[in-house]
Amino acid sequence: MHNARRQAENSTPLFLLGGLGWVFSLLGVVAGTGQALAAVTESDFLEVLPIVLSASRLSQPVNEAPAAVTVIDQDMIRASGFRDIPDLFRLVPGFTVAYTRDNTWGVGYHGLGDAFSRRMQVLIDGRSVYTPGFGEVPWASLPLSIEDIERIEVVRGPNSAVYGSNAFLGIINIITKDPAQVSGGHLSVQAGERGMGGAQFRYGNTRDDLRYRLSVSDQRRDRFATQSEQTTTRHLDFRADYRLSATDEITTTFALSGGDWRHGRTQDIGDSIRRSDVGSEHFQTRFRRVMDAENEWSLQFYHTRLRNNDSFVAPLPSPPFPAASGVPVDLDYTQWRDNIEFQMITRPTETMRLVWGAEVRREGIKAPGFFYNQDARTGMLYRGFGNVEWRPSSRWIWHAGAMAEQHYLSGFDLSPRLAVNYLPSNDHAFRASVSRASRSPTFFEEQGDQRFFDTNGLPLDRVFAPTSGLHPEQIYSRELGYVGQIRPLKLQVDFRLFNDRITRLIGTSDIGDDPGSLNPKLFQAANQNSADIRGVEVQFRWKPQDGFDLVATYSRVNIRSDEVDIAESAPRNNFSALGMLKLAGGWGASVGVYRQDAMVWLGDGDVTLAFTRVDARLVKRWKWQGNPVELALVGQNLSSRPYQEFRNDNLFDRRAYLSLMFDW
Repeated sequence: MHNARRQAENSTPLFLLGGLGWVFSLLGVVAGTGQALAAVTESDFLEVLPIVLSASRLSQPVNEAPAAVTVIDQDMIRASGFRDIPDLFRLVPGFTVAYTRDNTWGVGYHGLGDAFSRRMQVLIDGRSVYTPGFGEVPWASLPLSIEDIERIEVVRGPNSAVYGSNAFLGIINIITKDPAQVSGGHLSVQAGERGMGGAQFRYGNTRDDLRYRLSVSDQRRDRFATQSEQTTTRHLDFRADYRLSATDEITTTFALSGGDWRHGRTQDIGDSIRRSDVGSEHFQTRFRRVMDAENEWSLQFYHTRLRNNDSFVAPLPSPPFPAASGVPVDLDYTQWRDNIEFQMITRPTETMRLVWGAEVRREGIKAPGFFYNQDARTGMLYRGFGNVEWRPSSRWIWHAGAMAEQHYLSGFDLSPRLAVNYLPSNDHAFRASVSRASRSPTFFEEQGDQRFFDTNGLPLDRVFAPTSGLHPEQIYSRELGYVGQIRPLKLQVDFRLFNDRITRLIGTSDIGDDPGSLNPKLFQAANQNSADIRGVEVQFRWKPQDGFDLVATYSRVNIRSDEVDIAESAPRNNFSALGMLKLAGGWGASVGVYRQDAMVWLGDGDVTLAFTRVDARLVKRWKWQGNPVELALVGQNLSSRPYQEFRNDNLFDRRAYLSLMFDW
């Protein structure tokens, strides 16, 4: 591992130039066979920087935000050719993404990544999908089609001052399309290699003060040739926005998803292919009153529920267990959350904006196989927050905020942040910030008790024991940043230096040795590690001429920790580039290059070697009877041999699929 890292460090310039070379050469081939680019206009180079909401709950351009934010827009989503939401985060500097198994995804930022994405808060339209039982993000069962995403805002860095515990390393805020944006019908179908297939139907309409959209989807996957991971996931999603008056509006969403998942080996006992039945649901309603452009308040309620039915009998070898036919394994669970939140945005003075609010949450899990002989685990969470933006002059912006939280497992916690932005001109902004954030322990980390018995009821193994008094993980973060537009080069740049000190990391300790068990080790969660994470990341967007758009990111991360796996849990160098080309006659093409050094995935992950992945997309658009039609061919991992994802035997090989979309 260390030799691989040293070689990667010595080749960093080639690492960057090689990735950009792939983009330019492949797009050049396509452009050479197509028609000329359209005429260039100056307005194409003077685009306004993106407006974001997730950094402070206040609407602000990215150069005025108190944190670094990456925006993944619709053009990037389409051009990437990705069909699974986690893959999109390959376009964000410092992120690592891998499919693990059993329909779970690992998404990490600056290391510490595992199969649960447990150190990032993920929101969909302000609704948290971070689960209370295991701290996972259920990417594969989210009732959301990738076509219904308006944009994704990724706050790169701790943001507990705004969204509370678990906004630890960053925030992913997925914002869906307003029904007014998708009026009419939409049908898309995909078919390709490795069992890839899918279809989505959506209809939206506006009638007087009511806007609504309905989406239904069916997605099928078989991720790797070396394993059976065949899945079918279906969902229904409905959203309605109703304007009650000139100032008042109510938005309601309801969604259901269900999956039939066939997946590989059991983690602890036996080795079998099994099927599980999964599903999720949510109901969300939000009332919003806008008194004027500077003052508004909202009240939001949502309910979420996630279930997994995955029980089976694992075989046992005849000796030394001749009397038992197997081990009943119960991996069933149901997790839920009920949440109500009030938020107020106001401008108390000409130079100040303020957002404040409160939140009450009840959440729980019922999982007998993970909490031996216990009923459902539940808890109440209470939060109060406030963030202020103060402009003492046209060049300076000060941000201060904090979240006070009373958590059912970890008690009281306060997460503050202070940031300052200096804008020497409209095109350039410098930022400095300091913040503290936390991640509360999950129900399983604190109270998990996992045991196994044979079919005769005799105890065989105990693999996890409860603990008490776990402290929340804490991070103290400092950063310097620059956001700017270099107009002569038609370039937008985002640069960030970061220094994070993480303490009280929750891991598992071996606390016993039982020779009579199948597995002689007994594990328990504990605050046992710390880490110092330092580095640099940069992203830029370059539009040298009309019809050509290049988005590129690079990060360099160094982790110091006494725990070797933690120190190696981030690739030293991580690079991505997505080039998008629009040609006359409805033709278009895009090329994505994703390169990262070797790293270690935590938990039950492996050391994964460095890889370079190249994807390409060729698209033709036309109209049939006045309605838009789009046909696309997507090739993935075109550049090299299969590469490892999360585990050594998870090999992602070359593959392709076709996509057809029709709107009316």
